[in-house]
Amino acid sequence: MTEPTRSSTQIPDEAYQKLGLNKSKVEPWEDGLRTDGSRGTYEWWYFDSHLDDGSKLVIVFYTKHIIDTNKPLSPVITVQYDAPDGTHYADVITAPADEFASSKTGCDVRIGANRFSGDLRDYKISVSGKIIQAEVTLSGRVRPWRPGTGHIHFGRHDEHYFAWLPSVPEGSVKAVVTAGGQTRRAGGTGYHDHNWGNIAMPRLMNHWYWGRARIGGYTVISSFITAEKQYGYRTFPVFMLAKDGEVIADDALECVTFTQSEEHIDALTGKPVHGLLVYDYDDGRQHYRVTYRREADIARTKFLATLPPFKRVLARLVGFDGAYIRFTGTATLEKFSGARVVEKIETPALWELMYLGSTQR
Repeated sequence: MTEPTRSSTQIPDEAYQKLGLNKSKVEPWEDGLRTDGSRGTYEWWYFDSHLDDGSKLVIVFYTKHIIDTNKPLSPVITVQYDAPDGTHYADVITAPADEFASSKTGCDVRIGANRFSGDLRDYKISVSGKIIQAEVTLSGRVRPWRPGTGHIHFGRHDEHYFAWLPSVPEGSVKAVVTAGGQTRRAGGTGYHDHNWGNIAMPRLMNHWYWGRARIGGYTVISSFITAEKQYGYRTFPVFMLAKDGEVIADDALECVTFTQSEEHIDALTGKPVHGLLVYDYDDGRQHYRVTYRREADIARTKFLATLPPFKRVLARLVGFDGAYIRFTGTATLEKFSGARVVEKIETPALWELMYLGSTQR
């Protein structure tokens, strides 16, 4: 397993050339279709938002369900909406393979009558499910960013990979959402990323925490990925901090210390959950600390429960025990001068815990 999440200054030019990437610039084709939908591959385009009326909207377009990647192309969309009064709505939209289309030159994904399209800055998302209908525009305020090449490679010959592109680290959102018989219009802040790979994620990764937030004039993207047992539970921190639209810190492997505390066992999934996550970035010239404090769970899924009975049995036989939890709470950014905090800002935030493997023993 190679070390792919280093900052761009630490990765040889050959690594970018091999993937056809421009080292200094994210290009539109990177947000286009990167897999062919064949068995073993997966891909998704993700959007989330905090809206000014207190609501939250998350939309994901998938080529197939991420826990069942050995099937052929099986497009699906998930939509989750938390209304201003706290009511949670969830919808799943499926379509046959012949109703999936995606450009390879840029982001333009269609699943049935639903569409997710954009050009690395301006995006439009349209979904119409039985429970939730939404029309969204997203306009980026932070340029596209990738952690190094955006790839984590696994295997003796780097033959397997997981890839991630934060196409819009932060942007302004306008949304019209209909759910529960009510239509609401709201602005807010949003995020879009794109993920893909060529082998089932549970074979590579055990779990990860991932979060993003707009904190005053700052934007943070953070993740802490733990590989599977066969890779020694190796960890990969990912961290980006931008201010006023420009990236000011992103050398995660060399400069980030990650800590987690306030552990409890989630009653539904049986997974250990931490109420406090801290990313401490110190490169010797600048020192920032980002802290996520959990207040509530807004989505909890035990993946076995989503599978048909016969696949559930097979999953248990191979030891699959995946789960997903999405949290809401606060993200706090502190800027240090020496040991002194010279700036401190707090804001509401969303983040997640994805458990793909068995709980570490």
